[in-house]
Amino acid sequence: MENEEKKVGNKKWIIIPVAVLAVLGVGALIFILTNKTAAYRLIKVFEIDGNATVTRADIGDLEAYANMVLESGDSVFLDEGTMTLKLDEDKYVYVEEQTKFTLEATGDSVNSKTSIQLTQGAITNEIQNKLSEDSTYEINTPNSTMSVRGTVYRVTVYSDENGVKYTKIAVFSGSVATDLLYPDGTSSGNETMVEKGKQVIIFEDSTTTDYLTDVEDIDYSDLPESVIKKLIEISENGTELSLTTDELKTYLDNGPYTVTFIYNGTVFGTQEVDKDACAQMPTLMPSATGSWDFDFSTPITEDIEIQWK
Repeated sequence: MENEEKKVGNKKWIIIPVAVLAVLGVGALIFILTNKTAAYRLIKVFEIDGNATVTRADIGDLEAYANMVLESGDSVFLDEGTMTLKLDEDKYVYVEEQTKFTLEATGDSVNSKTSIQLTQGAITNEIQNKLSEDSTYEINTPNSTMSVRGTVYRVTVYSDENGVKYTKIAVFSGSVATDLLYPDGTSSGNETMVEKGKQVIIFEDSTTTDYLTDVEDIDYSDLPESVIKKLIEISENGTELSLTTDELKTYLDNGPYTVTFIYNGTVFGTQEVDKDACAQMPTLMPSATGSWDFDFSTPITEDIEIQWK
């Protein structure tokens, strides 16, 4: 009888650890399933056609390339050309040449916190999905700060010959809350909302930071052609912008362009050339010696003059 009790006792001690392992296994499975969507953030150079440098604190300068993975704290300078960054799976930053900024990105792909410190140039932001309640997307410039929840908008930072700093915010879809940012890093605390189809300009001189203009309609004729083309692409992908695709296309300069041939300071002849087509060398030459100072394999993208040398 005593031996039987010992056997039963031994069986109990065997069963208990198995039960504990089973509970732990279920708990681990639940943890994995509930955290499956909390994936890490992937920030990368999606496309690049030009020359760009990424400066990383612990490494220094790196040459940017397509599919290059970026880290929070990286500073980026696009010298020439165009570049697109992809943040998570639904946020894009279209960078124009001569643009400098620092990128800070924390959280995960669901609850993300993104901050871009734009010090020079221009970027167009496309946030395809509405941000979660715990997510933020902010852009700071030397004289302004702005936050969004889901929108398409362009921010430009530039200075004039007197050293006055300007920030222009143009909103193509959704809305952007803007605020003045003072040199000491504080904000006015009085946000101005810029809605779809509107823009606003902020300035900072030696005495003050303020809005240069009231919120006004976007001047689409002032936008670079590369931005118009990007907006057309976004529109064709289904995002409703302040202008339709057809309306945006009216702001593209498709030529034709005038090619003027100059000999001894006078017009020798002209040609009308479609955009991106090539000019043709004139059949007649203005003199027995010399040549046209031009590579006739170069696509024509504007009105030009070609000199006889």
